[in-house]
Amino acid sequence: MRRGVIDLQILWSRLISICEEQAQTMMRAAFSPPVRESGDLSAGLFDLEGRMIAQAVTGTPGHINSMATAVAHFLDEFPIDTMRPGDSFITNDPWLASGHLNDVTIVTPAFHNGSVAGLFAATVHLTDLGGRGMGPDGRDLFEEGVLIPHMYLVREGVLNHDLLKILRSNSREPLQIEGDILAIIAAGEAGCSSLIKTLQEFGHPNVEKIGQYILNTSETATSTAIRKLKSGTFRHEMDIDGYDRPVKIAVAMTVKDGRIALDFEGTSDKSDYGINVVLAYTAAYSVYGIKCVVAPEVPSNHGSLSAFDVTAPVGSILNPLKPAPVSARHIIGHVLPDAVMGCLEQALPGRTLAASGMMWNPYFRGMKGLEGEHRMWELFCFLSGGMGARSNKDGLSATAFPAGMKGIPVEALESIVPIVFWKKELRADSGGAGQYRGGLGQVIEIGSASNEPLRFQAMFERVDNPAAGIAGGLPGASGQVSLASGAKLRGKGQQDVPAGDRLVLALPGGGGYGPPQKRDRAAIQADIDEGLVSLEAARRDYGIQ
Repeated sequence: MRRGVIDLQILWSRLISICEEQAQTMMRAAFSPPVRESGDLSAGLFDLEGRMIAQAVTGTPGHINSMATAVAHFLDEFPIDTMRPGDSFITNDPWLASGHLNDVTIVTPAFHNGSVAGLFAATVHLTDLGGRGMGPDGRDLFEEGVLIPHMYLVREGVLNHDLLKILRSNSREPLQIEGDILAIIAAGEAGCSSLIKTLQEFGHPNVEKIGQYILNTSETATSTAIRKLKSGTFRHEMDIDGYDRPVKIAVAMTVKDGRIALDFEGTSDKSDYGINVVLAYTAAYSVYGIKCVVAPEVPSNHGSLSAFDVTAPVGSILNPLKPAPVSARHIIGHVLPDAVMGCLEQALPGRTLAASGMMWNPYFRGMKGLEGEHRMWELFCFLSGGMGARSNKDGLSATAFPAGMKGIPVEALESIVPIVFWKKELRADSGGAGQYRGGLGQVIEIGSASNEPLRFQAMFERVDNPAAGIAGGLPGASGQVSLASGAKLRGKGQQDVPAGDRLVLALPGGGGYGPPQKRDRAAIQADIDEGLVSLEAARRDYGIQ
């Protein structure tokens, strides 16, 4: 009996490795920098009921946790007994997948001895699918690009060229779109091949036995961790910038009987602009914030995620009705872990972290490529603010919590489109003061490498409402958006950088944790010596003489 459990543990690790192979195949084959360089994706293995049992190490919480609910919708359209070897299925419906049109989710069945043995799924962010392009300016879903309903991408080994032709024709980056989709297909095939070899080695006909073991083990571990929290209902509210007016996020967290329920009653109504968040994405990042504190060692799968219930009022900004605009849903989605931390600090004091400066995503666009070639291009960047301070450590600087995205190397960006990064450095004094200091943001200057103006979509938070401190810590510095010539720009929406000028982004820092007076004096001096904190700020915030 003990030997059987050991075999199942080995097989569990093997499945995680197969999913990571799936993710790495996508990254090696992808055409777009966000996928190739940063891993803007998710990859996972599902059982025949559409329950996620394993996931890749590479990927984002928003992708993986929303994909966890997406595969069941595929089964509504394509029952298991209708699937054939060589099939792959696709959608980018925000309400049934990952929350906006730029993310496509693709499901590939793995066949063993003539039957479906498991389902591989992957979600990837595509650079451009038409419409306004990714940004918060859209007023409904139809402005934001091409919607792909559930449909065959590959049918018995035959690629749906008509679909690819439509997508290429509607994209400003057609080669990247086609290349990334083909990379996902290749990754699914690689996952299927490795899974079948593994099932043969361990003598399993499909993933049912190992899947049930994984889900039961994960659910039990998560429930046990939740029972260590104080029972009750804990409430927290926070204000964020929004698009044309501030947005209130209100959440009540109820801890009871090894389960956690989140209710966002009292949150602002749907926005008229594309910053709304579908419920699956709301749940994805809210639950991730809790798991980071309560059960960080338990993998995300159907078993661990089933211990959480997330609700938000229908018609609110966290649960809008179709066809609400949702293109820039990550802006608000990424603040949700900060919101639930306010509840967790009451239920588990001394174990949380302060609010973070988050990730800023400018979407650049131009009409002339490198060497003056006539083509429209689109570029998506990941720029990171400072992470909030933890209860026993400083926050990480220039780190994209909660997205976990790696920054794209400047060289990789400048080599494919005519832009120049003139400056990229840590922003002194941006981390919130506290017993543990918030992580620092960055100062980044970007300009066109040609004589053309540079158009960009701003999708920035923490400009009007900085990242809050916790347990007596001070807030981080708020973000700033401007031109090198001095003009102030908006934190959201499409804007232009005139030819010869530069976009200057001062990214926000993370909040501090604990009273600044308790900070170790040697740590303060080290910050001053390294240029992270000025002497003036140290005197003001820490009382240094």
